[in-house]
Amino acid sequence: QVKLVESGGGSVQAGGSLRLSCVVSGHTSGVNAMAWFRQAPGKEREGVAAIYTATGSAYYADSVKGRFTISQDNLKNTVYLQMNSLKPEDTAMYYCAADSPVISILDPDEYSAWGQGTQVTVSS
Repeated sequence: QVKLVESGGGSVQAGGSLRLSCVVSGHTSGVNAMAWFRQAPGKEREGVAAIYTATGSAYYADSVKGRFTISQDNLKNTVYLQMNSLKPEDTAMYYCAADSPVISILDPDEYSAWGQGTQVTVSS
């Protein structure tokens, strides 16, 4: 079983920055990708950024390209999401996820292990 614990959320003004962290533990041998998703009230969960853990190849939603960066620290078993130039529309609960996606690395249906989420609120 894979355990994921997110941290780093908070409230910022538009244009500000936050860095989310996701500590991974447990049986991770079957995991080849880590991803960040977000869900705003009344909206579906959407993929924000993802990374293949072996190669470091990263993928982003169009809405965050150039503003968000996903990275990993294998020694700390941690995946990060650096979020810059935040906008009010980035307000959501952010979740870390882990699995071995087959078709789409940013599809939430491809992931079985999830963290509890961390809230990000951006005010205008």
